[in-house]
Order: sequence, then C-alpha cells, then structure tokens
Amino acid sequence: MATKQVPDIQPIKEPKPLDVEAQTQNEGQEIEVFDYTKRAQWLRAAVLGANDGLLSVAALMMGVGAVKKDPKTMILSGVAGLVGGACSMAIGELVSVYSQYDIEMSQLKRGGRTENMGAEELDAEKEKLPNPWQAAGASALAFSLGALLPLLSAAFIKDYTVRVAVIIVVVSLALLGFGGLSAVLGKAPVVKSSLRVLLGGWLALALTFGLTKLVGTAGL
Repeated sequence: MATKQVPDIQPIKEPKPLDVEAQTQNEGQEIEVFDYTKRAQWLRAAVLGANDGLLSVAALMMGVGAVKKDPKTMILSGVAGLVGGACSMAIGELVSVYSQYDIEMSQLKRGGRTENMGAEELDAEKEKLPNPWQAAGASALAFSLGALLPLLSAAFIKDYTVRVAVIIVVVSLALLGFGGLSAVLGKAPVVKSSLRVLLGGWLALALTFGLTKLVGTAGL
C-alpha cells in the first residue's frame, strides 16, 4: 500500500522590522553633489586661453620672421607677445569678472537678503560669487603656457627654414590637442572641432606672415 507523501511546509519568514530611525537619519542627511559644470567651465576657459596664447605669439613670431630672419628678433618678439598678451588677458578678465561681481552683489542688496544674513552666511554667499583676481591669474597663466610652446620651440634653432618649420609643426599639433580638448569639454564632435581650430590657426599664421612680408617688401 502506497504511502502519501506529505509536502514539505516551508516556514513563513517574518519580515524584518523597518529601521525607522536609520531611514529618518538617511532622509535627513543632505547628499553633497559636486558641480562638475563649474570645473568644465574653468577648464574650457583655461584651454581657450592657452590656445589664444599659442596662436597669438606664434603668429607674431611668424610675422616678424617674415621680415627679420635672425632668431634673436623672433624670440624677442615672442617674449614681448607673451608678456603683453598675458597682461592684456589678466586685465580684461579682472575688469569683466569684477563687473559681474558688482552686479551680483547689487542684486543681493536689492533683494534685501544681505540685511537678514549673519556674518557667516554673508561670507558664504560671497564665496559663491566669481573671484576676479583668481580669474585674472588663471587667464594670464593659461595664455603664458600656450605662448611658451612656439617660443621654446624656436629658441635654440639657428637655421631660419628649420625654425619656421618647427614652429608650424609644434603649433599644428598643439592646435589639434587644444581643439580636441575643447570639444570634449563642450560635448562637441572631436574631429570636426580639432580640424576647425587647426585650419583657423593655419589661416591666422598665413595671413600674418603674408601681410607682414608684403609691408616689409614695400618698405613701409
């Protein structure tokens, strides 16, 4: 006579009690999220500043080199372009960011927010505003670093043709790099942006060299 198999009865698992206190603490905690957009803006500004320094000084050296072929004259023109360009960038950035700072501070005062703030809260709000001196220093530094590339590449080359060729190669590689980095930071197509920056740089160098050569030949 066959015996009936009694099915196994699984014990009912009691649900774990909710840790209400821990859940409340987690909900009360503020999760700090780093704002990567601010970093991207700073990096993009730095890349654009370096690209400006690279192209401005390289074009200046190529233009002077179209008339004066000795290395000393080209290097001196590059140094003058580096110093003058860095100062111009710093002053322009300082004035621009100070204007933005004054506008935002005036907005706070018009809203009456500063009257209801304590000293610590007011300092915290000011720290969120753009720093003009920091922006000026970063802009000048980025310009100088970009300008050093063509300057150093030509500093120790005596032959004129080789010197010009090296400047063009160094500037072209740097333009491709800066264009690609700007595209990555700006979420743009890398190849198209890099080629656009490269072609624009070549055009600037060619125009500066050609027009300076024309003026020098005319004896003006």
